[in-house]
Amino acid sequence: MAAPVTLREMLDAGMHYGHHASRWNPKMGPYIYGKRKTIHIIDLRQTMRGLVTARRFLSHVTAGGKLLVFVGTKRQAKRAVRDEAVRSGMPFVTERWLGGMLTNFRTVRSRLERLLELEEIMEGPAIEQYSKKDASRMRRELLKIRRNLDGVRNMDQIPGAVVVIDPRREKIAIAEARRLNIPTIGLADTDCDPDMLDVLVPGNDDAMRSISLVMRCFADAALEGKEKRIERERIAAEEAAKKAAEEAKKKAEARAEAARKKAEAAAQAAKAKAEAEAVARGAEEHRAKKAAEQAAAAEPKTSEEGAST
Repeated sequence: MAAPVTLREMLDAGMHYGHHASRWNPKMGPYIYGKRKTIHIIDLRQTMRGLVTARRFLSHVTAGGKLLVFVGTKRQAKRAVRDEAVRSGMPFVTERWLGGMLTNFRTVRSRLERLLELEEIMEGPAIEQYSKKDASRMRRELLKIRRNLDGVRNMDQIPGAVVVIDPRREKIAIAEARRLNIPTIGLADTDCDPDMLDVLVPGNDDAMRSISLVMRCFADAALEGKEKRIERERIAAEEAAKKAAEEAKKKAEARAEAARKKAEAAAQAAKAKAEAEAVARGAEEHRAKKAAEQAAAAEPKTSEEGAST
């Protein structure tokens, strides 16, 4: 698989800038290239490896028909996460991760059903049946649910992977994913613990351009996986149609063969009947001829006896 981004794009986006050296996590040592003044510089070769691995993995997940959840609640990440999630057709969380969004998925689905119910009431004539106080209360409830759950309203199944920006900030989401054995992928700075993620992309998780670049790669991977799934389904449908056509052809040939054999059997039966009838006619004619001969032979004898008398 080709590199999802170039080294120049990562440099321009500032992905190589880490946190202050005093705030680093020693576990991020293998991903740090060096230090410039008091700022750690991230090894972009490791970033490239992480992006390639993440793209391959996310493409495989979406190709299997599963969803990805993009999570980024920090101010710098909200817009990029929302835009790329919408572009790729994936659920997202940009306001606040509600505890139990994965581990208590049934309750979340009930709140989403409530969201649809409130939207139907507020947008239809039914709102006129409520008092101003009740209408105001439902409006506030609708805004609250929309703020927290609008991005996951189409998440009708447990996701196949959770994608986060800054694992330190999204530790609750990561903890729930780990509890359900859901893989986690994310962009992590030098102050993060790489062990929190299954697939790590080391890079600047505070710069908007850096976040946008990484989220674009993740969204492209999701779209690529969708295209693979659609192509695989198309090929499967064509093969199924071809197989059905072959089976129909075999059945038609079998029916034609059965009809031919039946016709041959009928013809043979008719031939045998005709031969039997011919034999019967021949035997009848033979008997009639013999009887006529016998009658003709008997007539002279009778005339001779009459003459002698």
